Amino acid sequence: MHLASSPRNANLCSCTNCNPFHRCHAWHVGTFALACASLELTLFSEARCFMRPRGVFLTLIVSLLASLTALPSLVLTRAQLSAGVFLQAHRVSVTIREQLAITTVQQVFVNSTNAPAEGVYLFPLPEDAAVTDLTLYLDGQPIKGELLDADRARQIYERIVRQRRDPVLLQYIGRRAVQLNLFPIPPRSERKVEITYSHILRAESGTLRYTYPLRTDYVSALPVREVSVTLTAESSAPIGTIYSPNAQVLIARLDDKRFRASLELSDFRAREDFSVFYSYRQAEIGAALLTYRASALEDGFFMLALTPPLRIERERSIPKDVLIVLDQSGSMAGAKWRQAQAAARFVLGALMPQDRFNVIAFSSGYRLYARTLQPVSEAQRAADWLSGLEAIGATDINAALQEALRQADPERHTVILFLTDGLPTEGITDSDRIIANFSAAARPNVRLFAFGVGYDVDTVLLDTLANAQGGTSTYVKPEEDIEAAVSALYNKISAPILSRPTLETDGAVMLEDTYPALPLPDLFAGSQLILTGRYRGAGAITLTLRGEVNGEMRRFTYTGLIFPENAGGEAFVARLWATRKIGALLNTIRLRGETPELVESVRRLSLRFGILTPYTAYLIQEDDFGRREPPQTPPIVPLAPPASASGGINREQRSGAPAVATASALSQMGAAEALQPMPTASAKANLPSGELIVPLGDRTFVWRNGLWVDTRYTSADMPLRLVPFLGAEYFALLEKYPELREIFALGVRVLVVIDGVAYQVIDSGN
Repeated sequence: MHLASSPRNANLCSCTNCNPFHRCHAWHVGTFALACASLELTLFSEARCFMRPRGVFLTLIVSLLASLTALPSLVLTRAQLSAGVFLQAHRVSVTIREQLAITTVQQVFVNSTNAPAEGVYLFPLPEDAAVTDLTLYLDGQPIKGELLDADRARQIYERIVRQRRDPVLLQYIGRRAVQLNLFPIPPRSERKVEITYSHILRAESGTLRYTYPLRTDYVSALPVREVSVTLTAESSAPIGTIYSPNAQVLIARLDDKRFRASLELSDFRAREDFSVFYSYRQAEIGAALLTYRASALEDGFFMLALTPPLRIERERSIPKDVLIVLDQSGSMAGAKWRQAQAAARFVLGALMPQDRFNVIAFSSGYRLYARTLQPVSEAQRAADWLSGLEAIGATDINAALQEALRQADPERHTVILFLTDGLPTEGITDSDRIIANFSAAARPNVRLFAFGVGYDVDTVLLDTLANAQGGTSTYVKPEEDIEAAVSALYNKISAPILSRPTLETDGAVMLEDTYPALPLPDLFAGSQLILTGRYRGAGAITLTLRGEVNGEMRRFTYTGLIFPENAGGEAFVARLWATRKIGALLNTIRLRGETPELVESVRRLSLRFGILTPYTAYLIQEDDFGRREPPQTPPIVPLAPPASASGGINREQRSGAPAVATASALSQMGAAEALQPMPTASAKANLPSGELIVPLGDRTFVWRNGLWVDTRYTSADMPLRLVPFLGAEYFALLEKYPELREIFALGVRVLVVIDGVAYQVIDSGN
C-alpha cells in the first residue's frame, strides 16, 4: 500500500497566533484510508489555533469486507507523511465449508509519533452477502460496535466526502457498516484489531465466488509491510473448476474435495482484489461459466472453464505415443546436454503402461533408439542408450522432424517433444521450407511441444510448428534448468482424457471470437481449459462437449448455463478476453507482418481495456498529456513485450534475447488464465503519479490534460454535460448509475461516457 500525495485537501491556517510548527500540522487536514477500517483520528499538538484549537483531525478509511470491488487505502498529503500512523500488517484467514465462509482479519496499526491518536473505527459490510456473525477484538479483548443501516452509513460516507472534498468513499455507498470506538493509540505503540465475520456464498450458474478487497493502487502510494491471505475450502461434493483472476494467487488442490488459495507478499501495493471462483463437478469433466456484459446493446463476454478430474487411474488415460526429439549438436555440449538427457529420462520414467515411445537425437543427421515405437518396458534401456551419447555436429532440424512424423501412428494420440538450442545449419536450413514440409506430413492426431534453449533459436519457426499442431512453445533462458521446464510441461500433458474436443450450443446463443481459437486443445487430467470469447443472444442454453477417447466419440452435456441479456457480471472476464485477443493479434503481426487493420485492432482494444502494447505505448507517447511529475514508484513492467524503435514488433528479429522475450510474452498473453498487474495511477486527479492508465472493470481511464478521461470518449461531437463536484446532479448520477461509485472515486476531475453521453465532473470549489 503506497502513499499518494496531494495538497488538494490542505487547509493552511492563516491565524497569526499559530507558530510555524502548528502551521505545518494544520496542513494535515485531509483524507487517508487504511485497508480494512475507517477511523477519525485526532493528533494532539501543543499549538493553539482558533481554526483548529489544540488538535488536528485526520480521517482514516479502511474497509474489511468480503465482496467489494475496490478498497481505499492509506492516502495522505505530503505533510501528513509525518503523522506516522500506518497499517503495519494485514492478515486474512478464510475457511469455507460447503458455502459458509468464515473470514478472520487481523490488522496491526502503529502510531510512530510522540502524540496519542484517537478516533472511530468504521467497518463497511459486504454489499451482496448476509453477514450472520461478526465479532471484534482490540488487543485481544472483545469489544462492542454499533450496527449502522445502509442509510445511516451513507450519511457518514457523504459527510466525510463533503468535508474532505475527497470522493474515495463513494464506492461504499449502499453498504451497511459497523461503528465502534477504537482508539486512542498511545505514542510510539501499536494496536491490534481482529474481526471475524461469516456469510453464505451465493451460487450463480453453479459457480461460487469469494472476494476479499485488496485493491488499493489508485488511492495509495505506500505499501503495507506484511500482507497475507489464506483461504481453505472443503466440500462434501467433488470440486471442479478453481480459478482466480489474480496471477499472484497460488492455488493448490489438496484432494478432490479440498483446495487452498493463498497470497503472501511484503511491502505490498495491491492492484487487484483477492478473488477465487469455484464450482462443484457434476460430471467427469466439469464446466463453469462466468459472463460479463457492458451493455444490453453490445455482445457479451464469457469465460468457460472445463475441468477434468484431478487424477485418473493410469489405465484410463488415453494411450499415447511419445517421440522425444533432442538436439545433439555441438552447441549443446556441457551442462545443456546433461540437462536435456535428464529431461528425457524424466519423460521416459513417467510414461503410462499403455504408452509407446522412441528417442531421436539429431545433429548433422539423426540417431534412433529404435526403428519403431517401443513399449514402456524398453524405457530404461533407452535412458541408458541416451546417457552414452555426446553432443557434437551441426543442426538438421528438418530431417529429425520428418523422421518423427514418419513414426507417428495415425490411430493413436501422438506427442512430439522437440528440444533445440540453435538455428538449422544442416540439410534444409530455410525455416519456411521446414514449416511447409512439416505441415504437409503432420496428421491431425499429432501434437508438437517445442522447447527453445538459450537465445540462438528461431522463435518464429518453433512457434509456428507448435501452434499449427495444437501444442505450445517454451523458452528456457541460459540460466534456467532444462529438465525443470520439460518435466513441468510433461506433468500437465501426461494423462490425456479427451482429444480433438469440440463445443456446440443450442438455443439463441452463439459463441464467437474464442481464445484459444478453434480447434480446441486436448484435455488432460489435473489441468483445466480456460476458454474466453464473445457471445450473441441471451438465455439458458445446453452446451455439448464432444471428443475422442481411444478412437471412440464421447459426449458431455451441460444444461442451464445462463448467458445474461442485461448489463452486469464479472468485468475481469472482458479484460481476460481482450488480453488473449491482443496476444493473438500481436503474434499474427510477429509471424506474418503488420497490416493497418491489425495495428488498429490492437490499439483499439488496448486503449479500451488498459493493456499496454508496443503500439499503444507509442501512441500514448505521441499524445499531449502535458507536463507531469516523475513517477514516485518504479515503472511497472507491461504485460505486452517492449516496443521496437519504430513503435511496433520487429518481424525480422527471429532469434536473440529480444526475440525470445517477445515470443515468451506473447505466448503468455495468448494463453493468459489470469490478469497480470496492470499499469495504474494515483486517485489524486490533480497529481498523477507518472502512470497514465487506470483500468476499472471493462473501462480504461487515461490521464489527459488534467482530467481522467474514459477511453470511450472518442468524438468531440459526443454530447457533453458538466457536473459540479458534490453538487445535486453529482449525487443523482451516483444514485442512478451505481457503477459510477468506483469511477468517481478516482478523483475530482473525471470524464465518463454513459449511454452515449459524456459527463465531466468539474471542481466547483475552484
